[in-house]
Amino acid sequence: MGKWYEEAVFYHMYPLGMTGAPFENRQEQVTHRFAELMDWLPHVADLGCTAIYIGPLFESSTHGYDTRDYKLVDRRLGDNEDFKAFVKKAHDLGIRIVVDGVFNHTGREFFAFRDIQQNREGSPYCGWYKGLWFGGNNCYNDGFSYEAWRGCNELVKLNLWESAVQEYLFGVIDFWVQEFDIDGIRLDCADQLEFFFMEELRRRAPGWKEDFWLMGEVIHGDYSRWCNDKMLHSVTNYELWKGLYSGHNTHNYFEIAHTIRRQFGDPWGNRGIYEGCRLYTFSENHDVNRLASELTVFAHTLPVYTLVYFLPGIPSLYYGSEFGLEGKKNGPDDSPMRPRIEISRMLEENPHPELTDWIRQLGKIHREHPAAAYGTYKELVLTNCQYAFARTLEEDGLVVAVNCDENSGAAIEVPVPSQNLCYRDALTGEECSQENGKLLVELPAAGCRILEGIAKGEAL
Repeated sequence: MGKWYEEAVFYHMYPLGMTGAPFENRQEQVTHRFAELMDWLPHVADLGCTAIYIGPLFESSTHGYDTRDYKLVDRRLGDNEDFKAFVKKAHDLGIRIVVDGVFNHTGREFFAFRDIQQNREGSPYCGWYKGLWFGGNNCYNDGFSYEAWRGCNELVKLNLWESAVQEYLFGVIDFWVQEFDIDGIRLDCADQLEFFFMEELRRRAPGWKEDFWLMGEVIHGDYSRWCNDKMLHSVTNYELWKGLYSGHNTHNYFEIAHTIRRQFGDPWGNRGIYEGCRLYTFSENHDVNRLASELTVFAHTLPVYTLVYFLPGIPSLYYGSEFGLEGKKNGPDDSPMRPRIEISRMLEENPHPELTDWIRQLGKIHREHPAAAYGTYKELVLTNCQYAFARTLEEDGLVVAVNCDENSGAAIEVPVPSQNLCYRDALTGEECSQENGKLLVELPAAGCRILEGIAKGEAL
């Protein structure tokens, strides 16, 4: 019906962590870890994910965001040929590939910065970085100072106003499309990038690929400043992320529903501020605590992922989420959220097979129902512990109901969203009873129901 990314379910891979690569990149040889990453692809496809966001991949010094070489795959993971094979196998499985674009800053080992260290005022790259001043100094005693990302002196901020920097970075994207056949870029720190730079990315995107996708990492602010017809196709929905776990911890679905009302419209017909935007929905990623560590009650993982998949947005699953992994920041240390996982062993020793199976079912339902991606959102029921809504698109419709009361089931009456449809349980096929224009929905404790609408007269 639309572009591939509008109906995609993403799987987010942080490759340096999931393969157990060393934190510091001090090796001269290449270690071929992409064979491990390729082993994940059948599992990703089995979950019903149709796209992978993987990164960072650029050759870097430590965590992946201190870029050393934009045109080399990080040697701790493999070489360029390894990544080509990874993309091809993913494409053969019907999975698109989106990579991290780290364009706000470079590492100190990047060639342009090293040239400045060597040649100082005589370097042709002096205009490539912000705040470069040879009258100052820094903690590395370079004999000059510069602007760093959030005070992290290992991350030197690029000057995107410099035309040579712009053309270099556009050339980097062109290289990754031509060399590896990637399908999109996730812009790291998009809220720190110059707006004109992102506008030019959008203008050039169809030249890279007709349906090349641009997604940005944006934490605070008005998302529509970045997500619009002139800039990025999508940005991260951090506003919803917080409510997904805290709304369950406090048994307060009003927190989640209020966010959706504000973003995508309320029951009284008021438009949401992000209607028309397709925000990137997630419950965890490589920068925030694992969902299982944020929730007070683990059983709430099922309703949380149900909301991730069926509230307006593009759903994303972070690697290991389907196994209910835990992990919390330890001060500045993000490694607990980025663990090594051997996928074959994890599948054999899965600690939460019921969660994995539920997420697999969510992917199947999302794929089979265009309303999950394109349908109009309508809030139907809202209490502290029960929440139901519809996604409706012409003759396709879904009713999603969740319960955050972990001690008791609930029976709720849900207004029928479309009089042209009958509703049945999307998993069991059992018809849902109706009385006086309402669906009678039984919810288990900390449970969910997904009802699919079918045209009246069709066999149930």
